[in-house]
Amino acid sequence: MEPSEDPKLIELAHEVFDMARRGEAARLGAYVDAGVPVDMMNAAGDTLVMLAAYHGHAEAVSRLVERGADVNLRNDRGQSPLAGAVFKSEDDVVKVLLAAGADPDAGTPSARDTAKMFGQQQYESWFGATVSDQVD
Repeated sequence: MEPSEDPKLIELAHEVFDMARRGEAARLGAYVDAGVPVDMMNAAGDTLVMLAAYHGHAEAVSRLVERGADVNLRNDRGQSPLAGAVFKSEDDVVKVLLAAGADPDAGTPSARDTAKMFGQQQYESWFGATVSDQVD
């Protein structure tokens, strides 16, 4: 049997994704420390960081980042964790992701585009200038 077909592993994966959604930072960190891939994706391409970010769990995002999570991985719809956090107005998560190197111009729509779309001007100063803004 392939590991991807093992019902117990599938159940464990679902539980770990639920930990990210619920923001169980310590428990999530422990599972990653025990060998769960930090950039594991679900069937929709959502990573643990994406789920924790979208659900507003800055501490969980931070724990995953400390363990090497890629904050710029996009899901199957081209969405980034930063864009999800901006969409949900999760300021603390946005700060953690930006400090970890999240790209405000990555994804479709990008976090920058999402902020403009929903009139969230506070994020523009956090994102800094775009490459096109820097060109004379």
